[in-house]
Amino acid sequence: MKRLLLLVFTALMTLGMQASTTLPPQGKVINPTDKHIQYIGRICFDNPMRPRFTFPGTQINARFTGTSLKMMAKPKSGYFMAQIDEAAPFKVGFMGERDSVVTLATALPKGEHTVRLMYIIEGYELKPSFWGFILDNDGMMLDAPALPDRRIEFVGNSITCAYGVESFNPNDHFEYETENHYLGYAQQTARELGAVAHVVARSGIGVYRHYGGPKTGTPENVMTTEYEYTNLYDRSEKWDFSRYQPQVVCINLGTNDLSTNNYDVKLFKQAWKRFVAQVRQHNPKAKIVLLCGSMLQGKELEIARNTLNEVTEEARKTGDNEIYRFDFTPHTGSLYYGADWHPSLWQHQKMAGELTAFLRTLMQWF
Repeated sequence: MKRLLLLVFTALMTLGMQASTTLPPQGKVINPTDKHIQYIGRICFDNPMRPRFTFPGTQINARFTGTSLKMMAKPKSGYFMAQIDEAAPFKVGFMGERDSVVTLATALPKGEHTVRLMYIIEGYELKPSFWGFILDNDGMMLDAPALPDRRIEFVGNSITCAYGVESFNPNDHFEYETENHYLGYAQQTARELGAVAHVVARSGIGVYRHYGGPKTGTPENVMTTEYEYTNLYDRSEKWDFSRYQPQVVCINLGTNDLSTNNYDVKLFKQAWKRFVAQVRQHNPKAKIVLLCGSMLQGKELEIARNTLNEVTEEARKTGDNEIYRFDFTPHTGSLYYGADWHPSLWQHQKMAGELTAFLRTLMQWF
C-alpha cells in the first residue's frame, strides 16, 4: 500500500461524501472578499476574488449557519485538510481538470458551525487559489473564531513540508498524494501549543544550495531569496512582514545544502549568518531557533551542528541574545520511513513531541 490510510478520513462518512462538480453552484455564494473569512499564511490578494498561495500550512477558516457547506477553488489546486466543528479532519482534493466545487458537509444540525481548512502540499506548480464557499440559501456567515495569541513561523525544507508522510515505502518518490503538512511536526507542534503558524517551506531548498546543486551554490533557488516573497518561485509580490510578526521563528534548513557530498562548508556558514540576520531584520522582537533536522547522519550531521552552534555564538557576541539552538533526534528507521527516506508519520510525532517540549519551556507557553 503506497499511502498511509488514516482513520481520521472516515469523517467523510459522517459529514457527507466529498463530491466535485462543474455545474453552476446551487446555494448562497460567499466570495473570498467576505469580511468574515479568516486567512492565515502568506496569501496574495492582488485579485481579491481569487486569493492565491503556494506554501503548505496556509489556512482558511470561517463560521457559518446552515446544514451544508461547499468550497470553491481553482481546478487542480491540490489537497486540503478540512475540519467541521470538532469532528475529525479529513482530506479534500481539487485534482481534476474541472473540479472547482467540493462538498465539505451535508446534513449538519441546524445552527452555527465552524470550518477550518489547511493547504497541505507545496503548490508552486499547481498555483492554487481559493474561490469562496457555498452555503444553504438561508445560511449566514458569522465572525470567525478568535486567533490564538501565540504565533510561530516555521521556515524549512521537505521535512517541514511533511514530504512523503503518508507513504510506508522509502523507495517511493514524491507524490502530492503522500505529502501532508497537517500531519508533520510543525503543525502538530502548533496545535499542541495552541499557536497559530505561518509556514515558509519547500522541498529541496537550502540556505546556499538546493538539493544536488553545484558546490558554488544556487542563489536564485534558496531560502534567502524565497523568504522575501509572498509566493514560492513568484516574484510578483514582496511579502509585507508587518502582516504577521511571530513571537518565535523556527528554522529547519541545511539538510539539502549538505547533500550529495558536493558542498562548501565556508559558503554554508556564510549563508547561515546572512539568513539569520535577514530573519532578524524582519522579525526584530522574535526569538529565533535554529533547528538541526532529523535526516542528517555522520559527518554532515556534525558539520550542521557545529555550524549552527557557531552562528548562534557569533550572533550573541554581537548582542543578539534571542538566538537559540535545538536538535531533533536523528531518525534511524526504528519508526519506519516515509517516501524517499523522509520521516514517517511516527517520526514526525516524535519530532513534534521534542520541539513542543523545547518551545513550551523557551516561550513559557504552559
